[in-house]
Amino acid sequence: MNQQVRYWIELSDYDLETAESMLKTKRSLYVGFMCHQSIEKIFKAYYTQISSDNPAFSHSLSFLARKGEFYEYFS
Repeated sequence: MNQQVRYWIELSDYDLETAESMLKTKRSLYVGFMCHQSIEKIFKAYYTQISSDNPAFSHSLSFLARKGEFYEYFS
């Protein structure tokens, strides 16, 4: 696995673990935020894997899904 892809996956995993910790302490707003961050980073890992390019600087999940060419699966 590409080192850059691994980087994004590790960050995504970390954010998901943080969301789980926040869920245990009933900090719901932050759970949603950290889940969004985790999904964003796994989308960036996927994009990096298929394109061997750096992902766009964006927090928009729909934009990242389009860049990864899998948006149509969700619409």
